[in-house]
Amino acid sequence: MQDLSALQSDIEARIAAAQDLRALDEVRVAALGKKGEVSLKMRELGQMSPEERKTAGPALNALRDALDAAIAAKKAQLEAAELEARLATERVDVTLPAAPRPRGAIHPVTQVMEEMGAIFADMGFVVADGPDIETDFNNFTALNFPPGHPARDAHDTFFMKAELDGAPAVLRTHTSPVQIRTMLGQKPPIRIIAQGRTYRNDSDQTHTPMFHQTEGLVIDKGTHMGHLKGCLMEFVAAYFEREVEVRFRPHHFPFTEPSAEMDVRYERVGDEIRIGQGDKWMEVVGCGMVHPNVIRNCGLDPDEYQGFAFGFGIDRLAMLKYGMPDLRDFFAADARWLSHYGFPALSMPNLATGLS
Repeated sequence: MQDLSALQSDIEARIAAAQDLRALDEVRVAALGKKGEVSLKMRELGQMSPEERKTAGPALNALRDALDAAIAAKKAQLEAAELEARLATERVDVTLPAAPRPRGAIHPVTQVMEEMGAIFADMGFVVADGPDIETDFNNFTALNFPPGHPARDAHDTFFMKAELDGAPAVLRTHTSPVQIRTMLGQKPPIRIIAQGRTYRNDSDQTHTPMFHQTEGLVIDKGTHMGHLKGCLMEFVAAYFEREVEVRFRPHHFPFTEPSAEMDVRYERVGDEIRIGQGDKWMEVVGCGMVHPNVIRNCGLDPDEYQGFAFGFGIDRLAMLKYGMPDLRDFFAADARWLSHYGFPALSMPNLATGLS
């Protein structure tokens, strides 16, 4: 058996030269692995005489133990160096200024849409959606608008050059086309709300060419006006988070019969509008029983199914609850306005902990 001292010196030199844990493991396998240099020496013991084994055996065991110790020491050294290097790259300079807080905020329109969705979801409504560009049938004809109705004139409606189903396409003037799409594609019972952008050719302090609506639709057997009144009274109490006195006045809409507008009691104190008190009345929602012609136009039998519908202006509800004086500011992209009227980014309206 060759000189074990020379072998030990050679392997220890390779251990010392290892630059990382992977290189060190390669040295370990080459020396002490199943086919390593020391392991092959251990196999030679079987070919030796008993006298030779008495000398070679302890020497090989001592060599293996010495190499194990050298490898363990080198491994600890490399691990400590690796940890130090990682800590150096992950060090945080606490003298640096803190990162600024996010300045984003939830727009009041989005906030009110979420609040309304939470209230109506608690009543069993689901949210339905539809496109902003609509057909004449879905926007007017199916909703019982006669051919000469003023809403079909260009001074009220944005018509497009493109056509859908053989008639000029329109930017929807209300979210009611979503109700038509739902009735055409779904069998009763139906209980939905439709929220989104709508467009009309109008602009002043309380009107904008683009605004937002939430409309509701219930179609079922045995639905009556009492259900409609109870639904809306429950909604305004939950939305304004107080008891609100309401009244219903007869009105006219082509798509409902009978039709009504619901008013809430309010008073004005300076520039503030206080809902639920005072001696004045303000209209907040149009509503009524779905016209039999609308039900018939959607392929349903009005003698079997009845329903009610209602429509809120989201922007106006936001103004009433949160005190914005001018509707045009909603779309002015003024960061100062949004920082004042906006809501926290993680605001999640719900009825358990409060809407706002």
